[in-house]
Amino acid sequence: MKPSDREAEYIARVEFDKKKKIEEEKHRQLKEEEKKRLKELHNMRCPKCGMELIEIDYKAVRVDKCSECDGIWLDAGELEAVAKMEKSGLDKLFSVFRK
Repeated sequence: MKPSDREAEYIARVEFDKKKKIEEEKHRQLKEEEKKRLKELHNMRCPKCGMELIEIDYKAVRVDKCSECDGIWLDAGELEAVAKMEKSGLDKLFSVFRK
């Protein structure tokens, strides 16, 4: 018995949807793998020059300083913590980085 045109169209659409879902899952996994690879590649590296960052803890604020270009980097929420410090606390924090 041969399927009708409508049945053949339905079967083709179902097959297409299955294959499309498989491809979408592959793409999602590739994106996750790429994100993981990039994170490993760039973790604790200076966004400006790519050299290693040195992490310094000061009064519950973790400040990252580049070992090469001396750039200072703050993670999410750290700028707000630094902004709440008194002026003397800020002076002490930045005195750590002076040469």
